[in-house]
Amino acid sequence: MKNTFRIIGILVACIAVALFICVRINNKTAVSKDGVKIAYSVYGKGEPTLVFVHGWCGSRAVWYKQIPYFAKKYKVIALDLAGYGVSGRQRKAYTQEAFGEDVAAVVAAEKADKVILIGHSMSGTIILKANRLIKDKVIGLIAVDTLENFEYMATAEDKIKYIEPLKKDFVKNSGPFMRDMFNKNADPKLVELVVRNVARSNPEIAINTMEYYFDAPVIPLLADVNVPLWCLSADLWQQYQHPEINSKYLKSYHLRIMRGVGHFLMVESPDEFNKQLEDIINQIKS
Repeated sequence: MKNTFRIIGILVACIAVALFICVRINNKTAVSKDGVKIAYSVYGKGEPTLVFVHGWCGSRAVWYKQIPYFAKKYKVIALDLAGYGVSGRQRKAYTQEAFGEDVAAVVAAEKADKVILIGHSMSGTIILKANRLIKDKVIGLIAVDTLENFEYMATAEDKIKYIEPLKKDFVKNSGPFMRDMFNKNADPKLVELVVRNVARSNPEIAINTMEYYFDAPVIPLLADVNVPLWCLSADLWQQYQHPEINSKYLKSYHLRIMRGVGHFLMVESPDEFNKQLEDIINQIKS
């Protein structure tokens, strides 16, 4: 049962649009390879440029506690992937490759030359896809509570089990999974905020995204990783972490665990998360 929740949990990253009020929004637009407009915001100055990428049913708002902190020292970019936030929704196939193109388009639009890509949940794979496209500009990759086991691939039975309930009733059946993504001590209001905002997602886009995510293997993407890859993860599902497997495929792989938090560690414990993320950034820079 916990494994069932975990697989869905890897996909999940969302916070209320209302949280935008915590950060002054400046909207800019880039155009992805397929013509879809990608909305993003830019804050601060300095190198490297930090590019924050949300996950399934999320938006750039999920980073509202990180943007003001890191913008004091770095140029910070936060974007809405196609189909989410206020980005375009005319895409037919919400593949990991297409999302990687979204990230690459934003980096190109900002003419960023020294970049650290930071991806939560589903976007662990997306930043690997983006790295393949712009690897001459990337100096580091940071995967937030994801990429626990490079060898993991969902089975056909997994896909049926996890996706069919969402097709039957997206609002009702997404709720239980979302609640299980949090530590037992998490703020109940925060938990329900996430549940409500997942329920407000476009079901067709959300399900389409999930279907393609299940068919996105990680190992082929590692050949293009020639920079440090850090995983900053919660201890909620630590039993699914396999650093011994990941280290076989990538010498530059590093794992750091945050204690007492769940899948949304950046909002559950933002001060500690920012401290840990800053330390990782400093190690990438050194």
